[in-house]
Amino acid sequence: MEETSREAMESKEERGDMHDLESDTLHTPLLQRRNTLSASHLALVGAKVSHIESLDYEINESDVFKHDWRNRTNIEVLQYVSLKWGMAFLVGLLTGVIASGINLAIENIAGYKMLTVVNLVREKRYWAGFWYFTGVNFALTAFAATLCVLFAPTAAGPGIPEIKAYLNGVDTPNMYGANVLIVKIFGSIGAVAAGLDLGKEGPLVHIGACISSLLSQGGSDKYRLNWKWLKYFKNDRDRRDLITCGSSAGVCAAFRSPIGGVLFSLEEVATWWRNALLWRAFFSTAIVVVVLRGFIELCNSGKCGLFGRGGLILFDVSDVTVTYHINDLLPITIVGVLGGVLGGIYNILLPKVLRVYNLINEKGRLAKLLLALGVCLFTSVALYFLPFLAPCMPCDESFGSACPSSGRSGNFKQFNCPNGHYNDLATLLHATNDDAVRNIFSTSTPNEFRTASLLIFFGIYCILGLITFGIAVPSGLFLPIILMGSAYGRLVAKAFSAYIHIDPGLYAVLGAAALMAGIMRMTVSVCIIFLELTNNLLLLPIMMFVLLISKSIGDGMNPSIYEIILDMKGLPFLDARPEPWMRNLTVGELAAVKESVIYLGVVEKVSRIVEVLRSTSHNGFPVIDQGSDSENRVKEIHGLVLRSHLIKILSKKWFLKERRRTEDWEVRERFSSVELAEKAVKLEVDLTEEELEMYVDLHPFTNTTPYTVVETMSVAKAMVLFRQVGLRHLLIVPKYQGSGIDPVVGILTRQDLRAHNILGAFPELAKKAHKN
Repeated sequence: MEETSREAMESKEERGDMHDLESDTLHTPLLQRRNTLSASHLALVGAKVSHIESLDYEINESDVFKHDWRNRTNIEVLQYVSLKWGMAFLVGLLTGVIASGINLAIENIAGYKMLTVVNLVREKRYWAGFWYFTGVNFALTAFAATLCVLFAPTAAGPGIPEIKAYLNGVDTPNMYGANVLIVKIFGSIGAVAAGLDLGKEGPLVHIGACISSLLSQGGSDKYRLNWKWLKYFKNDRDRRDLITCGSSAGVCAAFRSPIGGVLFSLEEVATWWRNALLWRAFFSTAIVVVVLRGFIELCNSGKCGLFGRGGLILFDVSDVTVTYHINDLLPITIVGVLGGVLGGIYNILLPKVLRVYNLINEKGRLAKLLLALGVCLFTSVALYFLPFLAPCMPCDESFGSACPSSGRSGNFKQFNCPNGHYNDLATLLHATNDDAVRNIFSTSTPNEFRTASLLIFFGIYCILGLITFGIAVPSGLFLPIILMGSAYGRLVAKAFSAYIHIDPGLYAVLGAAALMAGIMRMTVSVCIIFLELTNNLLLLPIMMFVLLISKSIGDGMNPSIYEIILDMKGLPFLDARPEPWMRNLTVGELAAVKESVIYLGVVEKVSRIVEVLRSTSHNGFPVIDQGSDSENRVKEIHGLVLRSHLIKILSKKWFLKERRRTEDWEVRERFSSVELAEKAVKLEVDLTEEELEMYVDLHPFTNTTPYTVVETMSVAKAMVLFRQVGLRHLLIVPKYQGSGIDPVVGILTRQDLRAHNILGAFPELAKKAHKN
């Protein structure tokens, strides 16, 4: 059983890793930062405190790897490439099928719930409708929250910040297991069908990543297949590539946007990119689109219950002609400005709510469950009773037989109104999330919604958007942002109704896109996603204009919401832009405040290796060739050996009775590069006194081409290199070499390059940075 958040926090407090409970917790990170350049790191992964490490994306060019690489046959190369494309196909196929199933389940569960409520209200059984509406939502939320709290705490939330950190090089444990996938699927169905202000889009990205990880690794960490053909993918590099494909497939499944899905991964989550990965990600999204199209054709035949086409085609405005006029320039600019300002305000308020929730979640599992149920109760009361504040509006003759609608869907919900009238606020609030989006995005309906109703809708969804994200259910930010943005977009259109020439429904689309850029700071991917959703290329110029304005204003206020969440969770994400003051600091100065480097010889005693592994938590050790015992001989860097490789050597007891260098055939009998690429277990091996006095030849396992930087290099330049190459260790070498000079000055890791760690080690530099 996984330890609860409360237990984890208590253990952290005992180690001094947590702020004093009496401190101002609402203005501090969720986890205390250690002001040191060498410390094991803790972070909130999902909702669980975990020890995290960096990933090895670098190719370890050891003798074992070079031999296996030279001896790969053309058949093995073809097999590897074919399997990688096959994996990309399976990722797209499974993501599309699961996404279609989630959509179908949500639309039917929520649809039948809303139909029953409509019938009860029509019969004027208002309290019966309320208790039924609240009871169903309560049960669905309890189902989703219980799954998350008991079986997969890391399934709570969208999962996108953790995926972003993983692709940046941070190992996020317990994020991609089978239990997380199952809870994410059924938890999303329960939470979205309950009418909570959250979407399935974020969870679908996490679902795609889980599918990718499980396929590439042959299952979860505890239960996995050891098929021979899976050996190629049991390394960090290939797993990273497939998780990138899974993220693209998830966005595509959420919005039916293949190009947008690829661009989302490129712009938002992926740190490392290349052409081959671009093609595989595009292939995965293409498979998703084919699967979704198949389900659309099936549902069009009436075989999907209340589903219809809901959830797969959100809003098609291809029949609307967009005409540009100078009068539209001012309101379009206002939409962009409001998107940036409101996005910046949202990014200020949401972290404060999350800090409050963190204090509640520390109380234990019951507190998490009660918090989710409390938010559900507030949401149900607001959504049910608010439409009674709106007066009934008579149906216009131009609406035709579509007004009022009391069936499954429609833009003119009768609700509590007499025949020939409709309730515009009920049209927005008493609908499934996807139907609400379609209704507010609808075109040729300039006077359908009153200003007061739009203001109420905007206000309640701003409140719900802040208090719903962070509870213990799978949740996404995309849909709340779309609903809030579309509401203020419609309001701007109504304010300038006498002057605009663009349909108010398209202003709702622009508002949704602007707010998404203001909160998430995405531009290119958001632009393409909305163009693919609306199926109207004429929106491109004004969409680009609005997004650029919104993002520019938002960037001037604060970072994107995902960057803020990454910082709050303590995930050591390396940003693409180093701080300006990093150019005035050298890596040699960083090395001077760190612990001394621990070396290993090219042929090392077993007892020495065991001592180093047990006394340190380092994951890489320089291997030094000292040659003869002469004091005048210059020491040479042979390379870098990983902790995981040392553990594998000890577990297999590959020892020598005398100090010597081994032959190639001796190594190949016991080790392969594929085996060495796998994650190693902890050091759990019993060694006799005789074995401790034996030797290990580290030549075959040492990465002879580690990345090195001269001690005079600026920290800013070293950080860019570290991030772009995807390193775990960066060796610092002295400017001058000679007898008596250590060949390695220090080792830089991810923690050493984080701004707050550096400022903590250099107080004077911190004061200057604060003044600037």
